[in-house]
Amino acid sequence: MSWTPHATVATIIEKDGRFLMVEEFSDGSRVFNQPAGHVEQGETFEAAAIRETLEETGRHVHLTGLLGLYTIKGKTNDVTYHRLCYIAEIVSHDADYVLDSDIISTHWFSRDELLAQKESLRSEMVLACIDDYLDNRRFPLNFVRQL
Repeated sequence: MSWTPHATVATIIEKDGRFLMVEEFSDGSRVFNQPAGHVEQGETFEAAAIRETLEETGRHVHLTGLLGLYTIKGKTNDVTYHRLCYIAEIVSHDADYVLDSDIISTHWFSRDELLAQKESLRSEMVLACIDDYLDNRRFPLNFVRQL
């Protein structure tokens, strides 16, 4: 059996100490996550992060940096996820944008508010990304070279 990692992206969007999160259905449960999703064939990581953020939040964003690469094995499956997490700023918000069907709503939460609902987070990557952001971890966008 061959092993295939899943390439995913996410964005950290912070405003006044609060982070933009999506409430979504995952395996039949309501969970909170950063705007995130899979990279599509032929798509760059950056383009995927911008697209996923729009599809899940209705917000057009500009990427300002790379937070890091996170790897985790799924809790309910045997899939290994490799997530590039980007830092982004909102350019505009399209309130009429039709969000992905599994998205319930968007919320702004502080780290403490997310910690209080730790059992409802999609994975440990949610807080790991926020903690790295708060620790001022930053890499330039050109850290990932698309050849």
